[in-house]
Amino acid sequence: MAIVIGIDVGISTTKIVGLREGRVVSPIRITAVDQITSLYGAFGKYLHDNKIELKDVEQVMVTGVGSAYIDEPIYGIPTQKVDEFIADGLGARFESGLSKAIVVSMGTGTSFVQCCGDDIKHIGGIGIGGGTLQGLSRVMLNTRDPKQIQSLALHGDIRNINLLIGDISTHPLPGLPMDATASLFSKAQYDAPKEDLALGIITMVLQAIGSSAILSALNSGIKDFVLIGNLTLLPQCKDVYPMLEKLYGVHFHIPKYAEFCTAIGAGLSYKR
Repeated sequence: MAIVIGIDVGISTTKIVGLREGRVVSPIRITAVDQITSLYGAFGKYLHDNKIELKDVEQVMVTGVGSAYIDEPIYGIPTQKVDEFIADGLGARFESGLSKAIVVSMGTGTSFVQCCGDDIKHIGGIGIGGGTLQGLSRVMLNTRDPKQIQSLALHGDIRNINLLIGDISTHPLPGLPMDATASLFSKAQYDAPKEDLALGIITMVLQAIGSSAILSALNSGIKDFVLIGNLTLLPQCKDVYPMLEKLYGVHFHIPKYAEFCTAIGAGLSYKR
């Protein structure tokens, strides 16, 4: 049975999914030294692992910054490029089931895509994301290994890094509970434990993204935000975003295949 392959070629990783009869089939992620190696490595591994022959692939849809390097059919299969922001919107809409939302693509940086039915448009972004987390971790923790950073953060105490409302007031301020952040990294000391610093870095990145997403929706009436990308795998998302939901009366959604939404959207754009 024919399958459509969606591939998201990013700066550091390539993500690939198959779409068959409206279902997502076995998404995978590959890391390589360059985009071309990553793309072809991911494609070959995907076919091998799922026992798919080339003749069974109806179409390949490619998106992401690395898609600029693709100028010919992949292994002779019809190949088409897809606008990354359109892919973000289609994938997030498909996975979340929401027709009206802001898609927050948390990659090396972060982009915001507004979806209102079939109207999908890029509305901006910020230069804070996974690249920020890795860069600060290299400088402050002497590592860029995501697993090591996460492991350290799980044992950190954010009260030693961030200034909270409870630190500056004996009573909650209007709309601000005692555990709300007054100032990121304001309490950090030069000899702070790595565990506290790791948690501070992650929290800062996630809070900055969440706050910026909320601001991007001003005057739009949109209260739903779909988070996609690798950063959605951070366990701290379960602490940061419910707090922002409570503060601002919004909803953050992390779909099942959040990290693969752009690749899924690329595949979906073929039928679109």
